[in-house]
Amino acid sequence: MASESKLYALKPIIERWPAIKKPRGHVPFRTKLLWTATCLVLYYILTQVMIYGLAPESIDIFSVYRAVIAGASGSIVHLGIGPIVTASIILQLFVGAKIINLDLQDEEDRALYQGFQKVLVVVMIFIEALPQVFGYLSPSDGLVNAVGSTAARGIIILQLFIGGMIVFWMDELISKWGIGSGVSLFIAAGVSNGLITGLLSWLPANKDLPLSVTNPPAGTIPKTIYLTTHMSLGELVNGGGFERIFISPPNPVIALLGTIVIFLFVVYAESSRVELPLAHGRVRGARGRYPLRLMYASNIPVILMAALMANLNMFGLLLYTRLRDLPVIGGAWWIGKYLPGQTQPVAGALWYLSRPNGLHTWLFPMISPRYAAYLHDHEPWQMAVRLIVYTTVFIIGCIFFGKFWIETTNMGPDAVARQIQQSGMQIPGFRRDPRVLKKVLARYIPALTILSSALVGALAVFANLIGTVGNVSGTGLLLTVGIVIRLYEEIAREQAIEMHPVLRKFLGVE
Repeated sequence: MASESKLYALKPIIERWPAIKKPRGHVPFRTKLLWTATCLVLYYILTQVMIYGLAPESIDIFSVYRAVIAGASGSIVHLGIGPIVTASIILQLFVGAKIINLDLQDEEDRALYQGFQKVLVVVMIFIEALPQVFGYLSPSDGLVNAVGSTAARGIIILQLFIGGMIVFWMDELISKWGIGSGVSLFIAAGVSNGLITGLLSWLPANKDLPLSVTNPPAGTIPKTIYLTTHMSLGELVNGGGFERIFISPPNPVIALLGTIVIFLFVVYAESSRVELPLAHGRVRGARGRYPLRLMYASNIPVILMAALMANLNMFGLLLYTRLRDLPVIGGAWWIGKYLPGQTQPVAGALWYLSRPNGLHTWLFPMISPRYAAYLHDHEPWQMAVRLIVYTTVFIIGCIFFGKFWIETTNMGPDAVARQIQQSGMQIPGFRRDPRVLKKVLARYIPALTILSSALVGALAVFANLIGTVGNVSGTGLLLTVGIVIRLYEEIAREQAIEMHPVLRKFLGVE
């Protein structure tokens, strides 16, 4: 029961916690578009505001997961959406394990859940900011000499906290006054930037060296043009030219092909749906359809699972490099072994949970000695086991988070049945009873939730295996395509509501 949850002791704090106020009544489409665009522009500006007093040799421990975490390395929004997503993960795990006893079908419990999540986000900003300044985001010598080591670290933590809070408030502002989700919008913004750069950049792969055959442009198209025009046919065929164009990083042609395949498949999957026929209970001839998407759980399960793996990697790196004095787990290679200056594990349990990034990181090392360095002294069969473990854990995790996401966002059979009932519609041939509607919807929604969560998880894994343009990761690409499609549909929905106000009641807007 709700009264049994210990979280209710925090209800006075949650009710007084600073938050963006909900709008009263309908928000015009132009207003929503203005707030969304303003937050997007502000986000891009913040990614260019670098942390004051940061040492040049600082390490981004989220570099591999930057496409999902969003933000920009070394900027004031270095933490990106990490604290927001991590807070959501922790609460979902605790509620799922019954450590926090809340019934998410109950309105009061759900409101408490969402309110406590905002408090937890602030806590997570500090928890994720503190490890950053001890050996990774190091203060510069000039700042240390001016204010001392402790104060210098405090200044960097303060900047990370300010950036994290701005991102959190922008996400809440977009959710209440804008279109779509701030978390999704920031991911799409970062990935889109990476895709365009990875496709069209004429800058050399190594910016410290001049442009040459051994240091071609980083973008897929410029790289292909440059190598084919500056290498002879013999060099292309026998000198490894075609291999560098099609396979070798950065941004090989095979990554571009993988990007296109994923884009087309996600567009097709997003358009697939099951439509339930509806008829108005009182108005004869008034009919409609309620669409249940194949991608019913959206891309949220992938965001949560990828963020969970990013946090596991962060703590593994901390244990191996900065917390070696801890008994048993400190510096334990079997948890995760990291080479100096690197943020990806090369051995241990976390190596089996780390994502591949293109064919050259897993397939070619298994069949060609020339790529053996990517095995990190492992046998080919261990690489095969790693792929199986990573794929299995990722997909199962997506299913788990997908089920909880549906329960917490009024997308379960109960909530959808009430929504249809309140609109005056009913399924032809069935009694006008929410229990009947719930029974019919229960045939589809739980199955679609599991299927869609597993599907987006499998797509993300496939994209990681093939590789993507701009090194945005398969997860980031998958998310961005889905986000852009959903944003387009949200804009179309808002325009329809603006033109036909009667739709607001049916869609649950007011």
